[in-house]
Order: sequence, then C-alpha cells, then structure tokens
Amino acid sequence: MTEALPRTDGYSADGPAGFPRRPVDERAEAVADLRRIGIDPDYWYPVARSRAVRRERTFAAVFAGQRIALYRGRSGSVYALEDRCAHRQVPLSLGVVEGDALRCCYHAWSYRGNGRISQIPYLPKGCERPPRGVRSYPVREAFGLVFVFPGDPEKAEAAPFPVLPEFGAATHRTMTFSRTVRCHYSFMHENLLDMNHQFLHRSVLGRIQPELLGYETGPQFVEARYLFVPAGGKKDRGAGLLSAEGVGGQQTPDEITIRTQYPYQTLQAVPDGAELPSFSLWAAYVPEDAEQRINHAYGLLMIAKPPVPGVLHLAWPLIRRFTERVFAQDRMAVVAEQRAWDEQGEDQNHEVFPLILDVRHMLRTNGVPLDAESVGEGGRQGAPRDADDHEKDPGPTN
Repeated sequence: MTEALPRTDGYSADGPAGFPRRPVDERAEAVADLRRIGIDPDYWYPVARSRAVRRERTFAAVFAGQRIALYRGRSGSVYALEDRCAHRQVPLSLGVVEGDALRCCYHAWSYRGNGRISQIPYLPKGCERPPRGVRSYPVREAFGLVFVFPGDPEKAEAAPFPVLPEFGAATHRTMTFSRTVRCHYSFMHENLLDMNHQFLHRSVLGRIQPELLGYETGPQFVEARYLFVPAGGKKDRGAGLLSAEGVGGQQTPDEITIRTQYPYQTLQAVPDGAELPSFSLWAAYVPEDAEQRINHAYGLLMIAKPPVPGVLHLAWPLIRRFTERVFAQDRMAVVAEQRAWDEQGEDQNHEVFPLILDVRHMLRTNGVPLDAESVGEGGRQGAPRDADDHEKDPGPTN
C-alpha cells in the first residue's frame, strides 16, 4: 500500500512505491488533447530508404503535409527540395536530374541543391530572374535511411542525431522496416511502451506475464523496464530465435527496456542470464499528412549474431515472419484507436497506467499544437483516406 502525497508542479506521487511521480489526471479540461499535438519539426526524421533514392533519380517524400523532392545527383549526394517549381508549382519530383541539379519537367527551370534557380532556358537577356527559388532541407544519410530536418535549418547542426553502434557492426545483422500506419504518432509510442497489451500477441508469443520493474521520466524521455515471464502456450518459432533461445527453444524470462527519447523510440531485450541484448530496435514515427493522423514507421531491428556461423541466416525468414505478425496485430490496435478518435471527435480514453500518463505528458509538452483547421472539427473533417486509397506498404526488408 502506498501513500498519496500532495500534488506538486502538476504531478501526483500516488502509485507504486519507488515509481516516479505521474502527471495529474490528463482528462482535466485544461489539458490539451494529445492527438491534436503535432510532432516537433526541429529534429532529424527519416523520409526514405537510401536505396529508394537512386543515382540521378528523384523520389517524392513527405513530412506532415510538406511535400519534399529528394534526388541523388551524379556525385552521389542526396538533396531535398520543396516539391514544387517556383514557376507553376508543378512537383519537382517529376523532374530530371542533370549532374547535381534538378530540372523541372514542365518548363525546364533548373535548381541547384540549395534550392536556388540555376537556369531558365528561355529567359531573354536583360530580363530579371526571380529573386529566389524553392526551400531546401538539410539532409543526412545514415543507417540506410535518408534523414531531413524539416524545421528551422539553423538548428539542424546542433540537433541530436541517432547513435546506433550495433548498426553495421560485424556482430549484428539489421532488419529494416518501412510501413505506413494510419494513426497519430503518439499511439505508436504508447503501444510499445505499454507492454501490458501482450494478450493481443497470445497467438505468436503464447501467454506472457509482463512485470513492470520500474521506470524513469525526464523532460524529453520516458524509459521503462519489464520482465517478460513465459506462462505457457504456443510460441512462434521466430520469437524464440530472435530472443536467442537457440535450437532448443527453451522459454526463459527476458528483461525488456523501452525508451521514448523524443522523438524516437528504442527497445532492448536481454535474455535471462545474459549480459548483452539479443536484439535492439530503433524506431521513428514520421507524420505524413498535415492532420498527422497517418505516420510512416521506420524501424531498424539489430539482431546479435549467435556464436555458430550461419545460424542467423537460416533463422532470418522465421524471425521476419514473427515480426510481421506482431506488427500486424499492433497496427490493427492503433488504427482502431485512431478510428475511435475520428468518430468521437476527441480522446475519450480512460487511461489508468501511470507510465502512459507520463509519456503522454512528455509527448504533449515537446510537441507543437496543430491548428483547428488541420485536425478538423468533430474529428470527421480532414480525416485520412480509406486504406485502399493509400500506397501499398513495401513491408520489411533486410
């Protein structure tokens, strides 16, 4: 039994002993609906896989309603421009790459990688050229992904960038995920942090008893530790291989650590008795539409190679099948949550888990409020298209 202490600075200390103070009940009228909070653009976000942006080719990307034309020049460098020609607003992603410049498909206006106009072929001598071209975005390539900085470009250099030592290491192999999910990005953070939903995965993980060992919070992070204790039932073969249970498939407890470090999310799994994680996951949920009710989930699953050479290669198809099944179940749940928000016009969740109240508070205070026109009145206006109208997911790849 714990003692409820007086509220301080908007937090309440009631809850399990030793746990951080949690926010005051967020259903109070004064608290903004998290689903009306946009993601902060002043971070680096993946918007494409590197291999999708081919040399001397364009790629149409998007961030929260901002259409972005990516292209890889002859030099191999990737550039990101506002996806519209300054002349007639035709998408530059339909254009032609010439060297390290991009030429519009309509009237052949040419742009440098910094967005400035380099040529207007038919402009008579003596005529004044337009004073500016189009917006350019800072770009970085890492981990097989193309990142852009959609916010204030002056903040790009100092903004934190993911550090993933396991990626590309000889000790690990990485599985990359690139999926569209029709929900607000915050539902994704809640889904992964709240491991009490393992009943959803009973068909692939068997019966799991998740025990919250503890968690920490800060202005820009929430980190939780769980103990996963198997409690019987049939477990997908790929699940055991992923958690390093080996050929015997013995079901042993795992310690799972999940961290939302705004705006990214990570997960590490350490098998019972081991010192190092059997796998690590890094994920980013990038809004696609201005309403931010659709996100593109990019994930890097870095799996430790077992001592026996070739075992991971043989297990790869089974691990992939398992991760696909888990992701499909999670996606079903978060899309249903978004659908309920759209139908009800507000967040009517009755959340009781202090950990999720904390992550909601953290996401809310780090985000940017969306204007009423973007989110729509009553939830129905501006709602995302039906799934059949959206591009087909490419699925996970190596």
